[in-house]
Amino acid sequence: MDSDSGEQSEGEPGTAAGPDVFSSKNLALQAQKKILSKIASKTVANMLIDDTSSEIFDELYKVTKEHIHNKKEAHKIMKDLIKVAIKIGILYRNNQFSPEEVVIVEKFRKKLNQTAMTIVSFYEVEYTFDRNVLSKLLHECKDLVHELVQRHLTPRTHGRINHVFNHFADVEFLSTLYSLDGDCRPNLKKICEGINKLIDEKVL
Repeated sequence: MDSDSGEQSEGEPGTAAGPDVFSSKNLALQAQKKILSKIASKTVANMLIDDTSSEIFDELYKVTKEHIHNKKEAHKIMKDLIKVAIKIGILYRNNQFSPEEVVIVEKFRKKLNQTAMTIVSFYEVEYTFDRNVLSKLLHECKDLVHELVQRHLTPRTHGRINHVFNHFADVEFLSTLYSLDGDCRPNLKKICEGINKLIDEKVL
């Protein structure tokens, strides 16, 4: 499931839409097609990242690119995020988790919900933002994901998990994201609107 052959050509400049086009939806489709070619299961065909999550991912890409000033690396971080999300979704939908792992799934759901509500609260209530609190929550999410996929996925995927969470849990990145006078405020607003929608729809 972790073969990366042929990935070098993805995201390269030269498309009609221009080199700076980023779409979580397209990346999810690409990753899904790759995985689908290796797993003969019709239920996997239903595994798409929903529109609201795609919008959140697109905003995360923009702020990541703004923070690290490296479009290629920002693209790689989001690609890793989408791949990990889809692989976990495939495992879950195909009932691959043991009863013990299902307990971890529920722990992760609760931790993710707590993290999501904290992200929104820090945005909506002025002067409450604490980067260390948010960083700690994200690292706790990372540990649960590692525990969940321990017997299912390869070291390469564990590397992707670290790559994603270590970036988003970085206190400097979080400070850039929540800066009151920074350029990321409109992105944060859209991210929080998306998270609120996912919470209302009981996705998170």
